[in-house]
Amino acid sequence: MNSLSRASRLLNNLKPSAATASTGVRSITTLQETLAAQVPGKQAKLAALKKEHGSKVIGKVTIDQLIGGARGVKCMLWETSNLDAEEGIRFRGLTIPECQQVLPTYSGKAGDGEPLLESLIWLLLTSEVPTKEQVDTLTAELHERSSKLPSHVVPLLNSLPKDMHPMTQFSIGLNAAQTASSFAKAYADGVPKNEYHLYALEDILNVFAVIPEIAATIYRNVYFDGVVTKDQSLDYSGNFCRMLGYNNPSFDELMRLYLCIHTDHEGGNASAHTTHLVGSTLSDPYLSYAAGLNALAGPLHGLANQEVLKWIQALQEKFEKEGKEVNADTITEFAWETLNAKKVIPGYGHAVLRKTDPRYTCQREFGLKHMPDDPLFKIVETIYQVMPGILTEHGKVANPYPNVDSHSGVLLWHYGFTQYQYYTVLFGVSRAVGGLCQLYWDRALGLPLERPKSHTPEWLESFAKNNPDA
Repeated sequence: MNSLSRASRLLNNLKPSAATASTGVRSITTLQETLAAQVPGKQAKLAALKKEHGSKVIGKVTIDQLIGGARGVKCMLWETSNLDAEEGIRFRGLTIPECQQVLPTYSGKAGDGEPLLESLIWLLLTSEVPTKEQVDTLTAELHERSSKLPSHVVPLLNSLPKDMHPMTQFSIGLNAAQTASSFAKAYADGVPKNEYHLYALEDILNVFAVIPEIAATIYRNVYFDGVVTKDQSLDYSGNFCRMLGYNNPSFDELMRLYLCIHTDHEGGNASAHTTHLVGSTLSDPYLSYAAGLNALAGPLHGLANQEVLKWIQALQEKFEKEGKEVNADTITEFAWETLNAKKVIPGYGHAVLRKTDPRYTCQREFGLKHMPDDPLFKIVETIYQVMPGILTEHGKVANPYPNVDSHSGVLLWHYGFTQYQYYTVLFGVSRAVGGLCQLYWDRALGLPLERPKSHTPEWLESFAKNNPDA
């Protein structure tokens, strides 16, 4: 049975029975109740796996991998997603197209519009496809929890200089909100280990609830008048758009898509891994994800989409000045100029993927539906047609296909969201979901402090010399 069939079956299983449908009465299981029912079984399953198979070898580490950032080393347990080199990301076993087909949308009908971020939160936490009613309860709960943003946070953000990078401000804001941590208080009060996950979940849901206001306050302060207006009659993403100052249903749909597809990318990416690592010290979810944000702020992780947009705009400006049309030939010319200057083509290639990133594909489909005549979108589309061949001819990349960053900035720009230095903050609002849903299970399963073994260069040289056949 393929994953789509499994997802459809799961969705059908979550529909009300004939009896409840006939009475018009049904019981909606809350997120907390769903997780409480799952924890004992998952704890027992992991304990059995460790006891029965713990000594089995699942990989090897080369000196290249040790020096090269542990690339590809199999050494993390990650519940929420898996990244396959050929097919891309799966969220709890579901591909992005499958998620788009079965997860509830703002319209109320799965497959009609983009999935609600709340539905992906539910999926990543529970591994179950929620009903629209369950998603609505989570939306209402997150709106209610948004009032738990400590009163000192917004004044602190208001005091920061406007030229401070938005990601720096985001990290400061989330760290400042840590005063509300239920986990930190419970730990200080001596709560038993088997209850850690209960307080971690409180913090996690509160972080999800407050980060849109933190992020929107930064955006409005840096670029506009500092006024943040909420509309909690909408879903999480729609309300976030209103706080940012956008009132366009099409942009709401883009934000739903953007936030969903950026949530998780298995555990080895820098922001997710950092959140997990810091969380393994029993730092609370506020501090853990603030650390993840600092990793996301790095140019090699979360800043790539703005680099793509800069490259495309530079291409466009160059040929407009020369009176040339931007087409396959001129794009090819500009690409070779970039490569011959020993620079990379931003938005192409991926550390793991060896085919077109499905996150690129779903954004391309969004563009074809909502903005087919946009000039930048047309350029991206033409780049997509010619770039794999150029990079294949160049011969120095393992994957000549576009990744998620190749498209997201262009879509945002279309709607007038032109402040690309802020784009990574949007990424940060989304990536909180993947990193913190996993952090819940880290605490529920009692995963230990992460502590890999390191070696000195001298040790490696000695090992290589004494083990020529290793």
